[in-house]
Amino acid sequence: MCLLIIVSLTGLLGMTAQQAYTERALTGMGGLDLTEKGGITLQQEALAAFTAMQLAALKDGIHLAVVSGYRSFERQKQLWNRKYRSYIAAGLTPQAAIEKITRYSTIPGTSRHHWGTDVDLIDVAQKMPKDPLLADHYTGKGVYAPLRAWLMMHAESYGFYLVYDNDPRRKGFAYEPWHYSYKPLSKPMLGLFLNIGLPAFYRGKSFEGKAYLTPTLLARYRREQLQCIHTALR
Repeated sequence: MCLLIIVSLTGLLGMTAQQAYTERALTGMGGLDLTEKGGITLQQEALAAFTAMQLAALKDGIHLAVVSGYRSFERQKQLWNRKYRSYIAAGLTPQAAIEKITRYSTIPGTSRHHWGTDVDLIDVAQKMPKDPLLADHYTGKGVYAPLRAWLMMHAESYGFYLVYDNDPRRKGFAYEPWHYSYKPLSKPMLGLFLNIGLPAFYRGKSFEGKAYLTPTLLARYRREQLQCIHTALR
């Protein structure tokens, strides 16, 4: 179950800070004001908040690090194409490949990582598993379980909220205990993003499986994958 809330674009245009978020900026195509520090690329406000959270975590013995921050349309396209080709080579139909990819990965142009507000987090003081971004590493006796516990207790006080929680009623992307979003920027950006017509946006774009992204599929993807997130971020 997911309560859907769509923010009016006209309502946000009165907010000066949001006027710079063009369609290109919201879809990873360029034009977003980004800051890079220590290998982390985010919007300046989000980066400052993350740095403060990182310093606080360090005092508690948690060495916060970002394995993925800002991601462009082209980078998301590369990730998408690699997975799509792999699943097709394994014998999946195009529709099944898209269904499998969108358990964890977004269609190019729709990633929250395009906004410079979202981060995938690990603790670099721990030995990194071969595939660090697996839920099992963040629960029970997993290597990042202490990190998860710290984030659940402190992250929101720095403006960062878990995006895809483990509420069994939630549809869409699978549980991602590593993915946090800087709410003061990402929440209004989501409101603006939801006004973009995806079928029109994808005209002229080229990536694997695009021909199978029907208006019906995109409407369901928008409703379930993009909007079924932590209630505080909607």
